[in-house]
Amino acid sequence: MILALVTLITALGISAVAAFYSIVGLMAIFSASALSIAIMGIVLEIGKLITASWLYQNWKRVPFLLKSYLTIAVIVLMFITSMGIFGYLSKAHIDQGSGTSELYVKVERLDNRIISERKIITRAEKQLSALDSALDKYLELGAVSKGLKKREDQEQERNALTDNINNAQSRIDKLLDEKSEYKLQINSFEVEVGPLKYISALVYGDEALDYIDTAVRAVILILVFVFDPLAVLLIIAANMSFAEYNEKRKRALARKNKVPKGAIKTTVGKEENGLRKVTKSVNGVSMEYYE
Repeated sequence: MILALVTLITALGISAVAAFYSIVGLMAIFSASALSIAIMGIVLEIGKLITASWLYQNWKRVPFLLKSYLTIAVIVLMFITSMGIFGYLSKAHIDQGSGTSELYVKVERLDNRIISERKIITRAEKQLSALDSALDKYLELGAVSKGLKKREDQEQERNALTDNINNAQSRIDKLLDEKSEYKLQINSFEVEVGPLKYISALVYGDEALDYIDTAVRAVILILVFVFDPLAVLLIIAANMSFAEYNEKRKRALARKNKVPKGAIKTTVGKEENGLRKVTKSVNGVSMEYYE
């Protein structure tokens, strides 16, 4: 009896949690009529459990068409509940990773800006190299004084190019600092999904991070497969346990009240108007009188 009660309580607990996840998931899918969906979900969830229990207890005496319809209805309701649970868990995962997607975009933008700044540095360094090459030609020809004069003429241009390099490098340093902050947040998210990463790695190897969403869907499907069906089957199991307990109790009561063959069984009724009805029976033959 205790096991039957524990089974029933567990079934109702799992069913309640499954109903909550399912209703919230369905409300997210049909957000325009959230209250109506919640009421519908509660009623259908209760109806599903009662139908499953009633079907089990009356399976042998229910007409085939009614039995078929109710069975299909329970299966469809289990599918609807599972669909709502899938929607709820999927939304939770999307909400968890929504900010991270924005971080990936920001990091990509920063990388593009860093590349642009490095191009500025590369162009400025090439121009400085060109100026140095021009001076080297004067030195090769032995025109040192002309070379020094040319260097003085180039001084303003050289300073501008050097400033461009320094400014670009400063901007790169700031961009790298900003990128490191975003990377820390991304790494924090990857720590949270670490278990999923390892699950994904079992199938996809080094490309596990690219298939995190696929791994999440697989885990959700596994949870959905055992969630609501387990609740319904536990309800049936609880009915079986209660039926078995009642059957054992009836047999025990029958053994207790069993009258040996040939023995006289006497039953005394309630007293009415000073008289009591007495019934005596033996081997299927009974006699009644008042005393």
